[in-house]
Amino acid sequence: MSKLTLKIFLLSFVSLLSIAQEKKLIEIKKAGSFQLNEKEYPGANILIKDIKEQVHLFHDGMDIWSDKTLFYKSENSFKAYGNVRVQQGDSIRLTANYVEYNGTTRFAKSKGNVVLTNLEMTLKTDTLYLDRNKQEAYYNTLGIVTDETTTITSNEGTYYLDLKKYRFVSEVKIKNDDTTINSTQLDFFTENKHAYFYGPTTIVGEDYDIFCKRGFYDTTFKKGYFKDNAEIDYDLRNITGDSIYFDDQRQYASATQNIIMTDTLNKTLLMGDYAEVFKALDSAMITRRALAVNLIKGDSLYVHADTLVSTGPADARMMKGYYNVRIFKSDLSGKSDSIHINQQTGLTKLLRRPLSDKEIQFLTPQEISFKNPVLWSSGSQMTGDVIHLINDPENEVLDSLKIINNAFLIEKDSLGIDNYNQIKGIRLLGDFVNNKLKTVDVIQNTEMIYYLYDDDTKELVGIDRAICSSLRLDVEENQIKKVTFFTNPDGVVYPEKDMPINARKLSGFRWRGDEIIRSKNDLFKDQPQKKK
Repeated sequence: MSKLTLKIFLLSFVSLLSIAQEKKLIEIKKAGSFQLNEKEYPGANILIKDIKEQVHLFHDGMDIWSDKTLFYKSENSFKAYGNVRVQQGDSIRLTANYVEYNGTTRFAKSKGNVVLTNLEMTLKTDTLYLDRNKQEAYYNTLGIVTDETTTITSNEGTYYLDLKKYRFVSEVKIKNDDTTINSTQLDFFTENKHAYFYGPTTIVGEDYDIFCKRGFYDTTFKKGYFKDNAEIDYDLRNITGDSIYFDDQRQYASATQNIIMTDTLNKTLLMGDYAEVFKALDSAMITRRALAVNLIKGDSLYVHADTLVSTGPADARMMKGYYNVRIFKSDLSGKSDSIHINQQTGLTKLLRRPLSDKEIQFLTPQEISFKNPVLWSSGSQMTGDVIHLINDPENEVLDSLKIINNAFLIEKDSLGIDNYNQIKGIRLLGDFVNNKLKTVDVIQNTEMIYYLYDDDTKELVGIDRAICSSLRLDVEENQIKKVTFFTNPDGVVYPEKDMPINARKLSGFRWRGDEIIRSKNDLFKDQPQKKK
């Protein structure tokens, strides 16, 4: 025999041996009796159990027991009936009323009260298909998967034996302790009880509701990550964002990008690109282009700051803003270092960063005025150490304002080029009617510079400079229309030519017209643009 012939023979032998090994035959381990009935079961050996033991077959690591089996040796297949049990290794067990199996394709079909059990969970369904080559079991009838704490139902599902993972499809429902999950599709790992969502999903917990289209949830520790239209109702707040992280044990949630946090009880929206909620502390924080919207009747008050924090129970929320605070309303805007809003009482405080001893000693009144909170309303600028805006929570309208210490009001003269009406005092009190500033009282150590014009010719008559204990301003159509002095005012009206330029500004004067916020977009003026 030539070397070439010998080589071909050996290759052919190895190939045939390999095929024989691949096509492992089903073995009969035990049967009470063997019967033939070619009329009813052509080609089948009919195997029947005895009193002591069931029919026992074996194929490639899988044991099968049944009351009756039709064994087709030539086809390397069988059909098993009655109390069928299938055992694969130490981890997989299946029971059913009926199982048919092909040893060549290694494919099985089970029907009737099917129960598939691994080390972690149990599946019950009516019909189950098992592909041993792919190590997959799947069903398209109602399936119920359970363990000691979890019940999962779905209309379709696949179990990946190697990965110990289920893929559930169509009307998926997970019930775990006090949590219920509904989804159109999810993957569930039986060892760690992790669920991954691939379709519209809702999670309802004891005190939270979550929605997303994609995400992850640990059903044991009740924490997860959600995206694609992610939304959570938590601590009486509704939060939406590009992505949301949630941890029930820590009573914590966070969100990133395009966030809207809605406090429906207090009619407040918080927006930004990063947020955190600490339920145990009744606290929420939002930053990165943070914006709050307080819904006021017929209007809205917008508040922007580097960081916004909402604290307190739902019926007594406090909101605070820190650094670079800017506010805007249709007829009111302002700036400050920080802001405090009591949503129960309706009190809003605009605050200045506390001055150091050195600043107090060396800063001029004008420089301090520049650092103070500022409001612009009805064509006027108001500054002071602290500014209070008082809202009527019941009627949802602005009620009044108060400026405490170093109150300074400036109105740019609409007829003069560089003329400014000015009033300063210790305190300022203002009243709103229909959300519009109507009267202003300036109290204690009051000083005033006011430009007087002829009503008919609109020519400048003179400049009134006065000192008094207090005065009142009546405002109409965004202009000061009337000034009333109290307690023996001392004033002189100077012709324009007789008042030096440097005498036309009260101590601490600082017009900040270039900072006026005229729209919502101005709240983010001079700040980095939002990344797309």
